Amino acid sequence: MPKKIGIIGSTGSIGTQALDVIRRNPDKYQVVFLSCNNNIKLLAEQAAEFKPKHICTTGGCNMDGAICGIDGLITLIENVDVDLVVLAAVGAAGIEPAYAVVSRGIDMALANKESIVAAGRLILGKAAETGSRVIPVDSEHSAIFQCLHGQKREHLHKIVLTASGGAFRNTPVDALGYVTTAEALTHPNWSMGAKITVDSATMMNKGLELIEARYLFDVEPDRLDVVIHPQSVVHSYVVFKDGSMLAQMGNPDMRTPISYAMAYPERTFSGVEPLDMSDVGTLSFQKPALDKYLCLKIALEVLKKDQSSPMIVMNAANEIAVDAFIKGKLTFLQIPELISRVLDECDFSEPSSVQAVLETDIRARDAAKHIIKKG
Repeated sequence: MPKKIGIIGSTGSIGTQALDVIRRNPDKYQVVFLSCNNNIKLLAEQAAEFKPKHICTTGGCNMDGAICGIDGLITLIENVDVDLVVLAAVGAAGIEPAYAVVSRGIDMALANKESIVAAGRLILGKAAETGSRVIPVDSEHSAIFQCLHGQKREHLHKIVLTASGGAFRNTPVDALGYVTTAEALTHPNWSMGAKITVDSATMMNKGLELIEARYLFDVEPDRLDVVIHPQSVVHSYVVFKDGSMLAQMGNPDMRTPISYAMAYPERTFSGVEPLDMSDVGTLSFQKPALDKYLCLKIALEVLKKDQSSPMIVMNAANEIAVDAFIKGKLTFLQIPELISRVLDECDFSEPSSVQAVLETDIRARDAAKHIIKKG
């Protein structure tokens, strides 16, 4: 019996790769619905190939036969018959759909780290209530998920996330003020979307992933760490109390963790060739320099506070800052500057509902936009 799948964000980087995995395993999966923001040309092509029962465009009513808007998507999630939803939407746009999926008790392949950063307590708390399984798609969290499988929680000492170092890992600190958007959008190892590629260059991506790991694996902030691993072969590792370590390794291709999350607890062909260890050569690891990766430094400070409100504000400010950088409105070094200013200016209470999370997110975005407008 094929697993019934819905994909939110089907036209983005993760969504298209998820469909590639499905294409390679037609007997394993049935696509029930596809949703995108506004790339209706690609959505139409996907619908013609995979023949979903439902299509949705959250960016507006701009496609015949499509369900419209975020409210339409939420209604679809609340009523559709699926076994698993791949949440591949970008940014805080994933918060409401994520909560709706777990509220139904549907399993979720999670590729939207921002929803957990902003609303992790609420989303994972609801998942625990309903029995929804949240299987991470990020390569790092997929690695940790696999390394912890079958292990006793009390045996865990530390979780270590690996980072490539991004586009500027070999760029001197004093040269970062002159880097271009095009340079930031060129990742040395991975094929990803624009926002996450810039986040990799600033290492905010790793900061968000540390917060995500804190919630996904219910680990105290002081037991989370990050190292730069330029080869992107070791996708992350765990350290146990007896001194032993478990790492997950593989070629840097997102189809591997996507395939794992969709097939869980089984494994299927992803289209990725296995790693040949004889060809790997040297594997190197080093601590990130926080005077260079200022966004990571900010995220570590927010993680240490272990409060939802600063996490929401930081995530919202980062989304606005990255968008402004891509559009040429901010320089690379102004990204952490903007995030710091918004965190300093915003003082919000802890949210107790998804609606409160969204309100905090909107106010933080407005504050960031106001600062950019003032110059």
